[in-house]
Amino acid sequence: MSKHLVIPDTQVRPGDDLSFLKWIGNYIVDKRPDTIIQIGDFVDMPSLSSYDVGKKSFEGRRYKDDCLAAENGMKALLGPIKDLNKQLNEKHDKRYRPRRILTLGNHCDRITRAVNSDPKLEGTIGLGDLGYEKFGWEVVPYLDVIVVDGVAYSHYFPSGQLGRPCTSARAMLNKMHMSCVAGHQQGRDIAFGRRADGVDITAIIAGSCYLHDEPYLTPMTNRHWRGVLMLHNVTNGAFDEMLVSLDYLKQKYS
Repeated sequence: MSKHLVIPDTQVRPGDDLSFLKWIGNYIVDKRPDTIIQIGDFVDMPSLSSYDVGKKSFEGRRYKDDCLAAENGMKALLGPIKDLNKQLNEKHDKRYRPRRILTLGNHCDRITRAVNSDPKLEGTIGLGDLGYEKFGWEVVPYLDVIVVDGVAYSHYFPSGQLGRPCTSARAMLNKMHMSCVAGHQQGRDIAFGRRADGVDITAIIAGSCYLHDEPYLTPMTNRHWRGVLMLHNVTNGAFDEMLVSLDYLKQKYS
């Protein structure tokens, strides 16, 4: 049986407080999951946002700063693992090397959309600028699905031919007919079912793992759950899910 840690959307931006990523890194070191899945939108990429171009809020944004934020975020998240392995190496113990999977989200896809909209940018900017591979991640293309131990992971699962995301875990379970985990949508939603062969299946949407509030949301709607998921005893799509809030991680590791 395997143990998966799922990190929902972190949406790292230039100038963000990255302490929450260090908390997650320390939690990883304590729990030693076999597989780490970052479910997408590790970075926000505000310099390529199309929502507020031309507005005062857009002033000062730079692509290179977004890419540097991605690098700093990865160093904060993976730093505790690096420190652990240094200690293990000094003791001649086996190093901790979990499988690392990152499914690209729509915020990372802003780079691809920018190049498609302005072809002269091709070769000057690209997804490689985020540097995920150099940090040891298997990068899954935007909206591709990767199945690990019978659980399907993607940034989100489209609900129909128009490609709009499933907005509830129940809809996702009915669409996929297997255990699946997605991000993209703030908060958390869980649905349970059972296959014809008796195996329990679970669908989870968890798309918020950051400290900042979203400017387009109200104070009330910004109160969504934020945290990570630990899936215990993962085998053939069945697992025992545990939701770990950022509030808990802050109390334990700050």
